[in-house]
Amino acid sequence: MPDAIQQYQDYVMTGFVKQVVPIVIDHASGATVTDMNGKEYLDCFAGISVVNAGHCNPEVISAVKAQMEKLIHCCSYIYHVQPVADLAEKIAGITPAGLTKTFFGNGGAEAIEGALKLARLYTGKHEFIALQASFHGRTFGALSVTGNMGRKKRGGPYASGVAFAPAPYSFRSQWRDDPKMCGMQCARALEDIVRLATSGDVAAFIAEPVMGEGGIIVPPENYFSEVKKILDRYGILFIADEVQTGFGRTGKMFASEYFGVDPDILVMAKGIADGFPLSAFSTRPEIAAAYKPGDHLSTFGGNPVSCAAALANIEFIERENLATHASDLGEHAMAKLRELQRQHPLIGDIRGLGLMIGVELVRDADLTPASSEAEAVRDNMLRRGILVGVGGIFGNVVRFQPPLVITRQQIDRALDAFAHTLQELRQPSTV
Repeated sequence: MPDAIQQYQDYVMTGFVKQVVPIVIDHASGATVTDMNGKEYLDCFAGISVVNAGHCNPEVISAVKAQMEKLIHCCSYIYHVQPVADLAEKIAGITPAGLTKTFFGNGGAEAIEGALKLARLYTGKHEFIALQASFHGRTFGALSVTGNMGRKKRGGPYASGVAFAPAPYSFRSQWRDDPKMCGMQCARALEDIVRLATSGDVAAFIAEPVMGEGGIIVPPENYFSEVKKILDRYGILFIADEVQTGFGRTGKMFASEYFGVDPDILVMAKGIADGFPLSAFSTRPEIAAAYKPGDHLSTFGGNPVSCAAALANIEFIERENLATHASDLGEHAMAKLRELQRQHPLIGDIRGLGLMIGVELVRDADLTPASSEAEAVRDNMLRRGILVGVGGIFGNVVRFQPPLVITRQQIDRALDAFAHTLQELRQPSTV
């Protein structure tokens, strides 16, 4: 059998990540993946928050098989296809009220691009405001509204007409002990950005309800409600990037539900089809009408196989109450992590919603990012048979984002491994 690791080195472009995890995954089920040697790993990263209904969910696979025997591709924007219609209707029933028109693509960045274009066409305006520490994808337009140099270096200059507002990152703000004040001040800063850093031609403000690649940054509860007042005052649309936070991940079907603000355009991908390539953005009919024939299209967008997978996936998430399950397990996990925080000064902050949890590691009271330690945690956890992610603008946030079908026993196993890992890192020779 070929050596996949060597083949990757010889033939696959992998320079976009610091290091490809040195295991060859052969098959997976639920929250468990198995490598070519038969070793099992508990997956606490879910392919970057994708397989919410679990790896190889039988109901999703069944729906896909049935659709593949009927039709794989015909371009859903030239012909009508039933799975596309069914999924669009389903999405209209689970997104915030009024977002009843959906465009389908293949990946998150493509959906972001489409949403940005639509906002410009509808408003007749041309500028955007995004957040520092944000991430919206790796295409040109998506990177243009991404507020992280680490994701943009050596590719600029990017599109003009984008201004960046401070992220509501309480832990690294001057209002660390007063999140509500942090939310208020960051919202006020957004208005300053509108007035002082734009030409008054802003089509939309784009933000993740929980900032994933930025380090699982959960905004203060009042942030988006204050922001929405400003957006309405200046006639600016709100684009919610729910690529990573959607489909039960945070304990709600969509994370924006926590903040009492309905977006004008909602972008989805990752967890939408349990691993099959699909993305979407939904909006109100009057905004959707800004698209005229020839304005936008995606050859593979709305692929009937992926749409069948997505429909089965959403129905499974709803029937099994995975959002509630994620909320309950998330609270359980963060309570245990806070117990660990009292024992380990390396843990600076614990934050998250549902099963989207970040543990920010710091070296001292000045909050010096413990980036190498976070990498060591990931490597140690891998040896213990646990897959976790590492992210954040400083690369010092350990990310727990498992499939939502994970059990309490499995979560406890991961957290026990994390506790042992932290204990090892207290020994100077291991850091």
